[in-house]
This record gives sequence, C-alpha cells and structure tokens, in this order.
Amino acid sequence: MSEAANGKIKWGILGTGWIAEQFAADLKHASNGELYAIGSRTKESADKFAEKFGAPVTHGSYEELANDPNVDAIYVATPHPFHKENVLTALEGGKAVLCEKPFTVSAGELDELIHSAREKKLFLMEAMWSRFLPPIEQVRQWLSDDKIGDVRIVKAEFGFDAGWNPEGRLLNPELGGGALLDAGIYPVSFASMVLGPNPNNVWTTAHIGETGVDEHFTILLDYGDGKTASLHGGVRVNFPNDAFIHGTKGYIHIPQFLFAKEATLYVNGEEPVKITDDREDRGIKGYAYEAEEVGRALLEGRHESTVITLAESLGIMRLLDNVRGQWGLKYPFEK
Repeated sequence: MSEAANGKIKWGILGTGWIAEQFAADLKHASNGELYAIGSRTKESADKFAEKFGAPVTHGSYEELANDPNVDAIYVATPHPFHKENVLTALEGGKAVLCEKPFTVSAGELDELIHSAREKKLFLMEAMWSRFLPPIEQVRQWLSDDKIGDVRIVKAEFGFDAGWNPEGRLLNPELGGGALLDAGIYPVSFASMVLGPNPNNVWTTAHIGETGVDEHFTILLDYGDGKTASLHGGVRVNFPNDAFIHGTKGYIHIPQFLFAKEATLYVNGEEPVKITDDREDRGIKGYAYEAEEVGRALLEGRHESTVITLAESLGIMRLLDNVRGQWGLKYPFEK
C-alpha cells in the first residue's frame, strides 16, 4: 500500500456523478484519507471534477485509475448495473474498493466480487454510509447494552416521489431501476443490522409500474421467536422515512434514519434519552465516516469491515433476490 507522506490513505474516485460529488466533498473531513485521483470515461470529465474538488491527478479511463500505483483505495460511484465490472477493474489493479450501494444487482454478481477480493487478499466493502453515522453507532451500542431488552419488531421505510421520468435511472429497467435496489436497500440493510440478513420467511408485495419496475413495495420478514421486520420503500411516493426498533423493555426511534441526525431511546419507566449529531454544523455530510472505516481497515491490515461484513452484504443481496423473485421482476440485462 502506497501511503501519503502524512499517513493518509490516497483515494481514487471512479465515476463523476452526483454521489461521487457527495463523497468527494466529504472526504476532506476524513481523518485518515484524502482525495488523490479521479477516473472517468473521458479525461475532460475527470479534469472538470478534479478542478471542482481539488484532486491532483486525473485519468481518462477507469483502467488508468485502477493501475495508478499511488492510489490506495477506489470508491466506485457508478450506477449499480455497472458495479460488478467496475469493482473487478479496481481489484485487477490491486486496489482496495468501497462500492456504492447496492453492492451489485444480484447475489451471484456479489459472490464473484467477494471471491476475487479474497483471492487477491484485497479490501472490499459496500458503501452503506448510514451504518457509520454517529446516531446509528449509538443505536448499535444501545442494542449491545441491552437497553431495550430482546428485540421483537423492526420497522423502517425510505421513499420519495421522484416524479415521472421513464428514461431516468429510477424508472428504467435497463438501468436496474425501481424502488428496491435504490431506496429499499436502506430499510433492508437496517433490518439486517438489527436482526441479521437471514430471516426464516419472507413475504412481500410490490406495485410494478408502467415501465416494468417496482415503484413501491412492502416486505415482511419473520426471524422466528417473535422477531419480525416490516419494511417499505418507494420512488413515486413520499414517506416520513423513520425507523423504530421495539424490544421487551422499550424502543428506539430514529427520525429519517437514512440521514440519522438524532436517535431517541425510550426505556419503560425512564425518561427518554435523545442524542443528536452536529456533523452538519461542522460541514460534514456523513460520507467521511465510511471512508474512515476503510482507512482504519487498511492501516490495520484487514480485508473487510467489522461493521458491515461481506457475508452480511451477500446475505442482503440474497434477500433482495428472493424478493424480486416473488415479484417476478427480472432486469433485461440479467441472463
């Protein structure tokens, strides 16, 4: 691994879209990483992005970025139908990879990526940024400390009205559109964080819209022993986007859990405990935290995160495959 003189991980960003901009803007707040290089399909696009965010190096192809000997880790920021190809390119270049959610389109694709990363002994992680937000970390601590007793019910939702654009990414089946892989990955991953990615039973229903993708859905997961999760997602309907975890001794509420600026602990018979996050006052969106997790792992010689393991990400993708299978939804590019 080639580290910068100041001991920070040198990051490359593969792709120059909106999510790449969010990550690049936040990377300056990461304590153990810094933006070094941009890779795009054209040098012009890479140069424009680099000028905006202060990257010293640009590459006019993804392969050039992957083969830059000074890059330690690559953030893959392309749409999810291209994740498998782009991650494999980065791994072939010997780079650690943080891949934007959803990791891939299917469990089969992710299994291939995990096999490649482990064979090459390289770091690989899904960029589920919400896992690393301070309020969500506090929620995990409350659960670890048994504050609400045995968890019984998880409820989470994420939905928004994207409007009608059948050619756009969210409604176009050729681009893996639909609510499940874009919005739905968040409540599914949240439930997995609390109860695990492998429920005993899965029941689901969805509204398949005019373009042939799911516009909104409901998923009910049964984990046995009275543990269930009720999840909702949508791209043409607005939700409050809250999450709740109910246990035998109380419950936890996270308003707009995807962005997690606060969380409140309600223990039976006690005053509520509310924690808030001032990161936005400090100019931090929240993507810096996932970058720091990658940096910690690389500096410690680890090949995956302990917060969201590859096994968990694979379990989540298998769950999403199960859900789509019940809907009979298959993307045109899938074999």
